[in-house]
Amino acid sequence: MVIVEMDYRSVTAPVGIVRLVEIFLSCVTFSLVAHDGTFSGSYGIWCMFSWCFCFILTVLIVLLEFTGLCQKIPISWEDFTSAFAMLATLMVLTASIIYPVEFLKNCSGNNCSFKIAATAMSCLCFIAYAVEVGLTRAKPGEISGFLSTIPGLLKVLEAFVACIIFISISDYSRNSGRQWCMAVYCLCFIFALIIIIFTICKIISLFPFSFDKVLTGYNILAVLMYASAAIVWPIFCFDKKYGGGPRPPNCNSCSWDGLVVVTVMTYVNLVVFIVDTVYSVRLVFFTSP
Repeated sequence: MVIVEMDYRSVTAPVGIVRLVEIFLSCVTFSLVAHDGTFSGSYGIWCMFSWCFCFILTVLIVLLEFTGLCQKIPISWEDFTSAFAMLATLMVLTASIIYPVEFLKNCSGNNCSFKIAATAMSCLCFIAYAVEVGLTRAKPGEISGFLSTIPGLLKVLEAFVACIIFISISDYSRNSGRQWCMAVYCLCFIFALIIIIFTICKIISLFPFSFDKVLTGYNILAVLMYASAAIVWPIFCFDKKYGGGPRPPNCNSCSWDGLVVVTVMTYVNLVVFIVDTVYSVRLVFFTSP
């Protein structure tokens, strides 16, 4: 029989208070958007999913910590909450950018007021999640889970940027160059996701080898793969020889814009992987035991 003990400190501590604010702001945001009824298309659905997903998971975390049931779950709770805080920060940030860009255009009257209010609430929600990341991130010299450290947070960022790439790609089978890039995005995303899941499920400690060195090797390989994608993708998407070209005159959030988003996100993830690699190399080879 599971004994439930209420932990009131979980909701009165700074992190607990911030989470309650996140619940309120995310609920207000998706309620305003749902009332307005304007969230069609892949970007609109992504924004609504981001707010609802963050709201539900934050409520679940608060309830599990308040009842003490989080201690009964056979996972690394610290890693899980740190990874989710980082993921929620990124999801709400992108929603706060995408929603006004896509849905504040050509709006007027009362509907525009709802969209502006939803955007403002989403921005405040992003700030709340960013504060939680700052509160839960491991400080130098502090013993903590991998996902609450800078390399762990970078892994969450890498996986998230890959998700933005996936929702922006409309046609990757047109030529071999795009197919190679898609393979790069998928492989790096899968490995980042495996690392996150293994960390949360406490599987990494069972490995009979140095996880840090394997992670460093993977990061170096990911940098090389993303560097190739950063070169290949623009060539095979925008060069006329491969069916590319300038932006169509009648393009209004068309597939060409998606190609630009993928290009930008490819370079963003390349930079993130480089930072992750430099940090891992310094940690493994230049830090005294």
